[in-house]
Amino acid sequence: MTSTLPANGNGLSSDKALVQQDLAELVPTVSAQISARLKSAGVSFLANDNIADYILPGELQALESEVSDRVRDLLRTLVIDIENDHNTEETAERVARMYLHEVFKGRYHQQPKVASFPNVKELDEIYTVGPITVRSACSHHLVPIMGNCWIGIKPGSRVIGLSKFTRVADWVFSRPHIQEEAVMILADEIERLCQPQGLGIIVKAQHYCMKWRGVREPQTSMVNSVVRGDFRHDPSLKQEFFELVRQQEALLST
Repeated sequence: MTSTLPANGNGLSSDKALVQQDLAELVPTVSAQISARLKSAGVSFLANDNIADYILPGELQALESEVSDRVRDLLRTLVIDIENDHNTEETAERVARMYLHEVFKGRYHQQPKVASFPNVKELDEIYTVGPITVRSACSHHLVPIMGNCWIGIKPGSRVIGLSKFTRVADWVFSRPHIQEEAVMILADEIERLCQPQGLGIIVKAQHYCMKWRGVREPQTSMVNSVVRGDFRHDPSLKQEFFELVRQQEALLST
């Protein structure tokens, strides 16, 4: 008596397996669902945008799983035997967690809660906060940008706590960036949070896209700044801000 065995080892016929595969392909991935939601709302989702408002409860966990699958595909494409290599056995999961909850958390997580308070004493003398360690990644190669940030404030009608500048800077920089745009985005957020009369930001950073690859120049750094409000219109205030930053650097070097 002749018997017909299933065409594959899991007990399903080839036709049924193909149908299941086709059905799986019809169900959009969570990344596709989030992208469609952003497009429908007319919202940009560039590398340095925050998209947390358009991620539904539970989707970030599902996105982490999807990213793990894609990283696993990347490792296989790089001809790494992840099935037998004990060092890369869980690399895909680690990388997914790192991107979504650490180095790119500024894209997927809400801004840290920042409370502002009335400037009751009507303070109008400038102050600086720094150096604040900032960590980012170059949008071009996704390798680290590491540096320091200084923030100068001439208070307006509201003030925020010093530690909040650090939290907001970390949230803004934890995205793929080019440094010039990162400083502008940070300035926008601080202006929104405390509406200062004057604002100055300086960032000094080293880019591993230049240190680790390409020209491989280990000593090169990039320095840029943005000044707004009274700092932009009053040269003496701008000069005072830069001088205060120099004093802070000198103090730390002693």
